[in-house]
Amino acid sequence: MSDRIDYGNLMHRAMRSLIQEVLEDVQENGLPGAHHFFITFDTTHPDAKLADWLRERYPSEMTVVMQHWYDNLEVTDKGFSVSLNFGDAPEALVVPYDAILTFVDPSVEFGLRFETPEEEDEEDEDAPSPDDSSTKQAEVVSLDTFRK
Repeated sequence: MSDRIDYGNLMHRAMRSLIQEVLEDVQENGLPGAHHFFITFDTTHPDAKLADWLRERYPSEMTVVMQHWYDNLEVTDKGFSVSLNFGDAPEALVVPYDAILTFVDPSVEFGLRFETPEEEDEEDEDAPSPDDSSTKQAEVVSLDTFRK
């Protein structure tokens, strides 16, 4: 057993589970109302699959839009695959949940952002140690604070 609770990993798993559940509903019922998604993912992830020309054009990350035209959406426990239209040419993509960097539904001002390990390490370096006397007490913050 570890000597600390890894809240970051637990949150990421919960957020990816939420994305899976949303996409499963879209797979079964289609996009409701004005909902649509901007999904940014890491194109260097070993399990991400995309056409060579897309990988050349987006060597590190890519944002796709699921809105008016998408086809063959298949959702699994590891990720999802979908065909999207790129300049009147349908292309199949496979996106593992672990490759997702952001998931946004602007129709309802909802978004998730996943920290990369490098960003988390940088934050850890800046964090005060637990026995630092200048450490602030924990605060409970309403989620409404972050809504527009």
